[in-house]
Amino acid sequence: MDEAKEPAGTVGKERLQLSQEEAFARIRLLRSPNVGPVSYHQLLGRFGSAVAALEALPDLAGKGGKRYTAAPVKRIDGETSAMRKLGARYLFHDSPDYPPLLAQVSGAPPILTCLGDLSLMHRPSVAMVGARNASAAAVRLARDFAYGLAQAGFTVVSGLARGIDGAAHQGALAAGGATVGVIASGIDIAYPPEHEALQAEVAEKGLLLAEQPCGTEPLARHFPARNRIIAGLCAGTLVVEAAPKSGSLITARLAGEMGREVMAIPGSPLDPRAHGCNGLIRDGAVLVQSVEDVRELITAFDGTSPRSTFREDVAEWDFTEDVVPADDSPAQIADLLTTAPVCVDELIRQTGASPSAVQLALLELELAGRLTRHAAGRVSLAG
Repeated sequence: MDEAKEPAGTVGKERLQLSQEEAFARIRLLRSPNVGPVSYHQLLGRFGSAVAALEALPDLAGKGGKRYTAAPVKRIDGETSAMRKLGARYLFHDSPDYPPLLAQVSGAPPILTCLGDLSLMHRPSVAMVGARNASAAAVRLARDFAYGLAQAGFTVVSGLARGIDGAAHQGALAAGGATVGVIASGIDIAYPPEHEALQAEVAEKGLLLAEQPCGTEPLARHFPARNRIIAGLCAGTLVVEAAPKSGSLITARLAGEMGREVMAIPGSPLDPRAHGCNGLIRDGAVLVQSVEDVRELITAFDGTSPRSTFREDVAEWDFTEDVVPADDSPAQIADLLTTAPVCVDELIRQTGASPSAVQLALLELELAGRLTRHAAGRVSLAG
């Protein structure tokens, strides 16, 4: 499994020193039942390595009330073999090549799979999203904006979906510029099928990223997770055309929650496909009408004070940084939980226990399949 040992290109930095055994264990840990980004980081923090964490999983889940079996070694062997044949690589969260803006996001993927040039994520980047059933005018607009942004030296990031996404990638490629495609499937699956050639071109001339394991077909729940990566990679997200319930508005909301710029191109109030963008502008997104508007906004972005005021009130909880000390004991919190989400800090207040003790109790319940994690550091009993 050479790719796991050397998961990514150097991009002018010293390569992460990660043993083949530990790299394989990290992949297996993340692919194991009920292990997500939060629990993955907590397990690494508590046990110091994925090898040690895997050994501890059955005991932790047992304390949560369930027998536990980690992901089979044979399945991970099959995945890494498929990655080798594809020429794809693993990118771990602590690699110097991991996208710097994405690394700042709570709940960022601990492991990505990639094909292409990782240096593109170290350039100023703009996400472009919008309707799948976009109007011909919006598709042309998206292509022209992407062309201009790519010519100006920006990396254009999108999700390879029909409509605006595809046009954004095509515009950046036509300019001979940089583009990154983030897909909801495994990196070896082309979706939608009609974008197979475009996805291959993005991987060859730009960068293709996936969070799901190789061989995974896209499911509905994978798309919001894909959207958080798109938003997290970039200093700002531009919505070109979107209906009020468009998935692209999820990307805009996530970008706002991350403290990134949210931009929208206005449209006619008579066209339902423009209502999403007009609503974003009403709620604080920056109205843009030209490539220069976007360039000016992203160039001025300092990472802390976006001009856009589009936000949703969410609790501040940097849960990926919570490390459970190896010698801590879990808090007694099961009786405080219901199927209604509650903030973790509220559990800490009500129990009077230390944050690490509460996190350990949550970790045990999660591994046992009894806990569901929600946005903004909220948890509930699994329904």
